[in-house]
Amino acid sequence: MSTAKNLDVKEQIIKKYIPLVKYIASRVIIGKSKYIEYEDLIGYGMLGLMDAFNKFDESKGMKFSTYASIRIRGSMIDEIRKNSPISKGAMDKLNKYNNAIEKLQKQNLKEPSNKEIADELRVSLEEVGEIENFINYISVVSLEDLIFSEEDDMMLIGTIEDEKSPNPEKSIEEIEQIEYLTKALNMINEKDKTVLSLYYYEAMTLKEIGKILGVSESRVCQLHSRAIIHLRKMMNKLKYEVF
Repeated sequence: MSTAKNLDVKEQIIKKYIPLVKYIASRVIIGKSKYIEYEDLIGYGMLGLMDAFNKFDESKGMKFSTYASIRIRGSMIDEIRKNSPISKGAMDKLNKYNNAIEKLQKQNLKEPSNKEIADELRVSLEEVGEIENFINYISVVSLEDLIFSEEDDMMLIGTIEDEKSPNPEKSIEEIEQIEYLTKALNMINEKDKTVLSLYYYEAMTLKEIGKILGVSESRVCQLHSRAIIHLRKMMNKLKYEVF
């Protein structure tokens, strides 16, 4: 293929997949983040798309759209992690914050105020605000990240069988991964399961989920973060190693 024709094909592919880049960016950012803007994510996603175009190997049997999705999302997540490192201490604080909210919800049968959370944690309102700043970053952690390492060229959706195509060979490890995830999902509370189901399987926006649950969009972001953390804990209880 001539250089001119190759450039033309590349341009067509990039135009075709711009909507995919925008969609992935909207799913990755999950609420407003002080670390990175939506438009910046699209830019990083475009870099991932071009990288996918240059490295795609049709002989490996993967669709370009699947491979591109992996590279686009990976490029975005890498940039968020570079711009927003989070320490173990910050994660510990966030765990305590989520546990405090859960305790207060059961105790008072309502969503706790920041003042009530601060009193429960014995910290200032300013410290509660700092903890909440971690939430948008943590929320970029998806179900795929819980199961597959950064080096894997596979996403959670890639493990779902396509009945219209020849049955691919599935490794024991892949089957085990899905079994552990299913068990862990059955171990978390109903609200967490609802949030994950509406977001990942019903593909609803945070705003739409908020209307269903009767809470704000920012609160849904917090609930998503808490659900992911609880799911991670259950995976660890099952002795399945996650980051």
